[in-house]
This record gives sequence, C-alpha cells and structure tokens, in this order.
Amino acid sequence: MSIPSRARLDQERIIGDALVDVARELRLTDVAELIALIRNDQAANLADLVNSSTELFFESGTLRYALSASFEAPWDATPEVALDMEFRHAKVSAFFRLTIGRRRAGVEVLDVLFDEDGLDERAKVERLTAAFASARVRP
Repeated sequence: MSIPSRARLDQERIIGDALVDVARELRLTDVAELIALIRNDQAANLADLVNSSTELFFESGTLRYALSASFEAPWDATPEVALDMEFRHAKVSAFFRLTIGRRRAGVEVLDVLFDEDGLDERAKVERLTAAFASARVRP
C-alpha cells in the first residue's frame, strides 16, 4: 500500500529537518573516504562513521546506518552519497535514504511504521515529529 504523496512529503520534511545537523556533520568527512568505504564494502567502518555523527545529536541506538549505501560521482558534477538509515524510538520506526551532496542533503522515505493501528495522517505526523524531538540529545 503506497503512502499518499502529501503524507510522504510531510514525513520527508520532518525527517529532513531533524537530520540537518547530522548531514552537516557527515559532510565534514572527505567524500573520497565515504566513496572508498562504500566501494570496498566496509559496512562496519561506515556504520562507525555514521554512528559517531549521529550520537552527537540523537540518543544512542535511535538513529543508525541500515547497511546499504551508494554514490554517484559523475565527471561533470559534485559527488553525492546516499545512506540508508533507520530510526527507532517512541513506538515509531522510520526507514529512509539520506543523500548528501556538497551543498545540500535530502531524505527519501522508504517506510514509516507505527506500533499503533488506526492512526489518522495527522496523528502520524504528530507521532513522527514527537519521536524525533524526544530522541534528540539534550545539551
């Protein structure tokens, strides 16, 4: 069953807004290093790198690398790295792809699951927003 486009856009906005700091932190890594980790199937090293970037902003274990990544490095454009990610917190599970380029990042939602049936779209948006907010590390 596909998610209505408005709901998908809301989910992508919520997750994208929540990951601005994470994307900024990941962008500090040399793109050639990220590409080498992906090309050489060094999933554990990539997971460590992603974990060190996420733990600054989210509680341990709530946001992690989902063991799949890709990259595009065309001759005439800036490389982009795509990392499949998983978020689990407050009875919400979100699976998405975080794409990081030189100046921008984006999120493509693959699926969002709620541990409660019968939620309307507004309740799902509220739950997703609250889950990301409560998973944030407090200064």
